[in-house]
Amino acid sequence: MRLLKAMIVGAVLCAGSAAHADDPDLIFRKTTVWKFLSPDHKLGTYAIDDPDVEGVACYFTVPEKGGWIGWLGLAEELSNASLSCRQVGPIKFKRKLQQGDEAFSQRRSLIFKRMQIVRGCDAKRNVLVYLVYTDKMIEGSPENSTSSVPISPWGETTPPAKCADWISN
Repeated sequence: MRLLKAMIVGAVLCAGSAAHADDPDLIFRKTTVWKFLSPDHKLGTYAIDDPDVEGVACYFTVPEKGGWIGWLGLAEELSNASLSCRQVGPIKFKRKLQQGDEAFSQRRSLIFKRMQIVRGCDAKRNVLVYLVYTDKMIEGSPENSTSSVPISPWGETTPPAKCADWISN
């Protein structure tokens, strides 16, 4: 029994430290359910910069379970997420990409659930399209949110990049 407890604690610590390097920026949290003697349930709003497309930031809000199980990091988080992405500077692609490539990923349970933000290109309109969804090893969730970023000039004299030149099917 002690070995099992030690393995669980070790897995929690490893999962926490591995995710720490890629943690998004916390903007703020808002309590949704007050708990008497344990942490509250909250909504957390975060920001990430697209790692492959300079000049794009995405903001997402996810529910965060409170209680002692949530505090220990053992709760399976809800699949809900909202997403809003914006152009925040000149858009520059750092490398060639594929439709549906991952821009960000975060665990939503100890082992089985993961939230992903993926990107694609609407070549006809020269718009980057971002999708947030949650998958689970056994059964995914249809809950999702979509955001789009029209690629516009940003104080530049040259025409903006064409996403179709950088993102292929």
